[in-house]
Amino acid sequence: MIKVLITGKDSQLAQCIKDIEKAYPKISFTYKSSKELDITNKVSVKDNFEESNYDYCINCAAYTAVDKAETETEISNNVNTLGALNLARACNRFDVKLIHISTDFVFDGEKRTAYLETDKTNPLSVYGITKRDGENEIIKTLKNYYIIRTSWLYSEYGNNFFKTILRLAKEKKEINVVNNQYGTPTYAKDLVEFILRIILTNANNFGLYNFSNLGETSWFGFALKIKEIRNLNLKINPIPSESYKTEAMRPIYSVLDKTKVIKQFDINISDWETGLNTCSIAYNKGFL
Repeated sequence: MIKVLITGKDSQLAQCIKDIEKAYPKISFTYKSSKELDITNKVSVKDNFEESNYDYCINCAAYTAVDKAETETEISNNVNTLGALNLARACNRFDVKLIHISTDFVFDGEKRTAYLETDKTNPLSVYGITKRDGENEIIKTLKNYYIIRTSWLYSEYGNNFFKTILRLAKEKKEINVVNNQYGTPTYAKDLVEFILRIILTNANNFGLYNFSNLGETSWFGFALKIKEIRNLNLKINPIPSESYKTEAMRPIYSVLDKTKVIKQFDINISDWETGLNTCSIAYNKGFL
């Protein structure tokens, strides 16, 4: 039995893992909330790693409130940077492979072709900086790690763009959505399937990887597709990002190149529209 520790028990990614865990009988999953395992506290991390002989740790714990991070800098740094370091040190000490989730926000969006893993990072926000710094702490501390950068993550769980559009459709008749920021929506369960493939195949091609669904769109395009699939009675207007002021700057373009992950793991990745349709069906089963 492969023993896997999952931090961030209440995150949408962890909830997606829990949803499909029965399909993976060879893996024993242990989920820990921030109260049970505080990744910002090295003693809490050490105690949790000591209590069981884990093979893998999937770090789903993160501070993801992008705008709040601009003022809650210390909290963001503690979770995204110090937390990553504490886990890396524990994984190194107890011989555990770390799978860490990172973000497209480590880039500045100045590029107009898909970002490679080797492209220079230049985050525009506190959130992006703390996630980038967390990556660097892992790379400096640990050899047996996978850092997976993903983008525009959504699912039937938690707070995300998909759920927000569904909520707004119940509350309003008309909304404005930014049409000049481009990226790739990623269905969390597609990411989960890839993560569990890494574990089941006992791969040892460690390192930094991009993973999202295929294709690209704007937030406006994403919203229109949600409206179409869900048959929402909602008018959606395109607006430039300059008309939608936020505390944190966001990359204008943050599409991730998946060439490396497809080649190294021999996987087929769905396009983002297919992922959205799959999510919509899952939402129907669990939330209607």
